[in-house]
Amino acid sequence: MDTRFTWVGGRPSVDFTATLGKREQAPFERIPEPADLGRWFREAGLTQDEPAVPGRAYRQAVELREALYRLFTGTRHAADLEVVNRWSSRPLAGPRLTSELRAESATVDLPGLLSSLARDAVDLLSGPLADRIRTCAADECSLLFVDASRAGRRRWCSMNTCGARAKMATYRAVG
Repeated sequence: MDTRFTWVGGRPSVDFTATLGKREQAPFERIPEPADLGRWFREAGLTQDEPAVPGRAYRQAVELREALYRLFTGTRHAADLEVVNRWSSRPLAGPRLTSELRAESATVDLPGLLSSLARDAVDLLSGPLADRIRTCAADECSLLFVDASRAGRRRWCSMNTCGARAKMATYRAVG
C-alpha cells in the first residue's frame, strides 16, 4: 500500500480526492489517521504547519472528499451538494496587517482548510474547466485530473507514470 500523496490533479480539491487510492481496483486510504490529514494539508502547500485534526473533523474531511469525488465524476447526490455548500459558505480568515504595515496570512485552522477545498471545487465545477475533469485512462489507475491542455485530449493523470506505461505497453504489443 502506497501512502505517498499524489499531486497530478491540477487543483487542490481534485488532489484531495486522491487520498483514497485505487478506488476502482483495490481501494486504500492514504490518510488512515487524522495526523495524516494534517500532513496532507502541509504537503499540499495549503498551510505551513500541520494542523491538529480531531476525530470529528477527520470524519468530516472524508465526507467532503467523497462528496467532491462524486461531484467531479458526475455521480452526485443532493447530499453531496449540501456538504460542499456547507463548507464553501464558511467564513475564511483574511490577511492581517502587522505593525510594520505588511500583510501576513492569518492562521488557517482545519475548518478553514476544508472550506478552501470546497471553494476550490465550487470554482472548478462552475468554471470553464468543469467539463475537463477526467479519470485517468490507465486500467490500474482511477485518479482524477483537470485536463488543462490546449486540445483537451489528455488521457492520463501523469505522462511520467500512467502515460509512459501505456505507451510502453503499446510499443511492446506492436514490436
